[in-house]
Amino acid sequence: MINHNPKGIITWIIPFVFCLISSLNVFSQSAYLQHFDTKSGLPSNNCFYTMQDSKGYIWIATDAGVSRFDGKIFETFSVNDGLPDNQILQLKEDRTGKIWFLALNGQLSYFLNGKIYNETNNQLLKLLKFNAVIVSFFQDSKDRIWLGTNKNTLVMYNGRSITKYISADHDRQFINAFVHEDKDGKIWAISNTSVRVMEKDTFKVVPHQTLPLSYKTALNLPNKTLAYLNQNGLNIRKGNQELLKVKISPEVLNNDPGYFYTDQNLDLWISNGLGIYHIGAGGQTQRYLNNISSSQVIKDAKGNMWFTTSNGIYMLPQANERLYVLNKSNGLSSDIVKSITKDDRNRMWLGLDEAKINVIDLKDGHIQKIALPDQKKYNMIKQLAFDSLNHVIYFASDYGLGRINDIYKDSRKLDFLRETNNSMFVIKSFSIASGKNLALALSSGVVIIPDRERRFEFTSLSFKQGEDFFNNRSYRVFYDRAQHLWFSNVNGLSQFSNGVLSNYFGKQPLLTKRINDIQELSDQTLILATDGNGLIFMRNGRILKVITQEDGLADNICKRLFVKNDEIWVVTNNGINKIDFKNDKALVESFGFTNALLRDDVNCLYIGDKNAYFATNSGLVYFDVNYSIHKNEAPKVYITSVVNNKNKLGLNHPDHILEPSNNSITFFYSAIDFQNKNILYRYRLKPDAPWTETKSRRIEFSTLEPGAYVFELSAKSNNSNWSAPAKLSFVLKAYFWQTTWFLVLVFLLAGLAFYKLAVVVTRRQKNKEQEQLLLKNKILMLEQRALQAMMNPHFVFNVMNSIQHYINTKDTNSANKVLTGFAKLIRKNLEICTRSFITLEEELDYLELYLSLEKKRFGDKLIYQIKVSPAIDKEETMIPSMILQPYIENAIWHGIMPKEEGGKIEILIDLKGPDHLIIKIIDDGVGIENSLRDKKGEHLSKGMDLTIERIHLLNQVEANPIQINVQQNGLSGTFVSILIPLYT
Repeated sequence: MINHNPKGIITWIIPFVFCLISSLNVFSQSAYLQHFDTKSGLPSNNCFYTMQDSKGYIWIATDAGVSRFDGKIFETFSVNDGLPDNQILQLKEDRTGKIWFLALNGQLSYFLNGKIYNETNNQLLKLLKFNAVIVSFFQDSKDRIWLGTNKNTLVMYNGRSITKYISADHDRQFINAFVHEDKDGKIWAISNTSVRVMEKDTFKVVPHQTLPLSYKTALNLPNKTLAYLNQNGLNIRKGNQELLKVKISPEVLNNDPGYFYTDQNLDLWISNGLGIYHIGAGGQTQRYLNNISSSQVIKDAKGNMWFTTSNGIYMLPQANERLYVLNKSNGLSSDIVKSITKDDRNRMWLGLDEAKINVIDLKDGHIQKIALPDQKKYNMIKQLAFDSLNHVIYFASDYGLGRINDIYKDSRKLDFLRETNNSMFVIKSFSIASGKNLALALSSGVVIIPDRERRFEFTSLSFKQGEDFFNNRSYRVFYDRAQHLWFSNVNGLSQFSNGVLSNYFGKQPLLTKRINDIQELSDQTLILATDGNGLIFMRNGRILKVITQEDGLADNICKRLFVKNDEIWVVTNNGINKIDFKNDKALVESFGFTNALLRDDVNCLYIGDKNAYFATNSGLVYFDVNYSIHKNEAPKVYITSVVNNKNKLGLNHPDHILEPSNNSITFFYSAIDFQNKNILYRYRLKPDAPWTETKSRRIEFSTLEPGAYVFELSAKSNNSNWSAPAKLSFVLKAYFWQTTWFLVLVFLLAGLAFYKLAVVVTRRQKNKEQEQLLLKNKILMLEQRALQAMMNPHFVFNVMNSIQHYINTKDTNSANKVLTGFAKLIRKNLEICTRSFITLEEELDYLELYLSLEKKRFGDKLIYQIKVSPAIDKEETMIPSMILQPYIENAIWHGIMPKEEGGKIEILIDLKGPDHLIIKIIDDGVGIENSLRDKKGEHLSKGMDLTIERIHLLNQVEANPIQINVQQNGLSGTFVSILIPLYT
């Protein structure tokens, strides 16, 4: 029913019988078993036998081959690798490290140093071939190997020869015999029909009181006694003495018992067709794998139990590393647990899906189930909190918040927080102050409800920004011990205290990141779980320390925190950690054994005095909180295979000698770890080389240099030191041209060749320098001859006639002008002849003088024009001297003058590209081809010949050549282009 009380709070009064769907459920703890099957890498789920070898590997015999397991990878061997049969019934290891395979077809084989030996490649195995299935294998103190078979034959191999024992007594045969050696060194052969002891190389039948059920139910113990199961229970044989130690229910013994395990303390584990039975020393029995047909139980060197079944293999971790799971099968309303808290009567409250809350009484194991009325609104209970002051449980989903009052009474009252205008709100988290306040982190901002007891509601329209509301999407709220409110939103971390808002994200860049959870230590140090930057420790507004993966944290994305006795427990995206933070130093502990269930599926946590509890989507997972970390126990690491140019190398050779062409080598390796730890490896090839760290289980070296190498490999887990390195030595031989004598010879020959080359180069350099001098001398001579050519006798004679004419006609003014121009031209010639390069400005001045004199002689018959691009710096641009005038003179005398009406000359100067000057001389005369044809033969002026020869010599001296092109421009006229590199 609904009661509208005067305070406006919607209240549900839920009778106990309605609220509690069932209060009679009692949970029983169920230890988590790791399951390995074909999905994990096994070749088949039908497993017959399991064994741990002396190195620590777990070997599994199946009907599809044999697997070797290091905790991460199953390495499978089959008939393709040398097994005589894929159906292997048993596995045994002898004192030399051979792993023996007992196949269904009766053929023996063994594994040693990465290779399987069978009758095709081993002489011993040819001797041990007989037409029977081997059911037992035993190596005595004299290293003799005893083989029991499914026929009336017992075989002994002493290293040299084989002896077969056969019984003539039809009722006391050697069928399925099991071999035992007592403390006196006597050999016993025991079957389900007789007991024999060896005396003077023969077996003698001795009286007996009890016999084992089968060869599977007999076990040699380390103290040289024999444990076996008969129809009454567990018996111990010491020589002739037989003692019944543990009575066992016929239900267990009559269901096809398989291989069992016990120790000297009579801790008994039995496998049969209905599962696994553990009978403790006190007689208490616990079942595992109900109704799963099991054939064997073993205990490994770490104390983990391994169960062999027809559905793969299972591992029950050692007692102090066991995880326990409470889920729907144990009485919970659902497997999905989203939140946890605990009240002050030692009851655990679980927030589930489908609007369910379960209460577990840790004293008696009773489970109470609470169903909330609005299943849609409260589908996922993602946060629970206990109000110790008022004995109230607060709960929240994404779309609502409520509380359970009177939690210790039969009838409970439920209150639901409401917005007075019935507006929808999305809750991210909430925090209860020790006083009256309640803070909410909403998608719209942070809301403070000042009196949660009297007024369990809020009005969004009446919010006062900076007082009871702080806008922007928020993620987490937290009241510290001093009742200061801390909250994180899209901007970062802020604090609201005594009416003052402090935004720490403006002071520290790290505090601008998303914060998923906030907790506090007793010294007022604040712990911030960030979304990618690890854990931040802060006190008095100052960051003290940041802990990340580099410090041992499982992941930098931290989701939830819990503080117990100033120890910080953190849930990350890759497992859980515990941090002890004292004196500004942090000790980070990892719980690798929990990774199977708690690596990435944890929603919430609660740490009690005895157990650590974790809410997961697979149920409530917990383990002993007093688990102790073995700091110095490093994982064992082994080199499992070495491949050199696609060929496997033997692992038992002390040193491998490799040919020079085999300079690529690959190492495969593994570390033994069955606790799901994160393993880090490091390696090096030289003893003095630095270590290289990796998470890969394979390293390839290619194009190695010749030399001696020692491959060293070490491993560590999060809480261990580096292991002692595994080593493998090899030598890569050198090609003959890489040997010392060859290198010395090459060095001597190279030195001699260099000397000879230096002599030749020096001689050529001297010759080249002499040629350069000759070229320069020749250029100077050509320049002098060009100067003479420029002073064409006809030109000089005509200029002098012009001066004489002006004098005779008493035109002194014109005579003075011509004479002055002629004098300037002579002076210019004298200046130019001393330099190989002149400026473009000087060249243009010279051409202007020359053309003006020719103009005075020919009058209107000669028209000329000089155009220079304004982009050219005439004063800085250098060109070879005396290169243009011969072509202009040729154009006047041989192109224009033959025409009665005269003609025109254009001189165009422009840039071509960034580093060339183009000069074009264009006339409209008769044309060079016509002129040559009329003169009946080739004719070039002396000046042009000298210019061409000079350019040819300059092109040999300078890096960039000068290019000249002379051609007739159509029917008449001549076009000359000169491409000159820019000289500055």
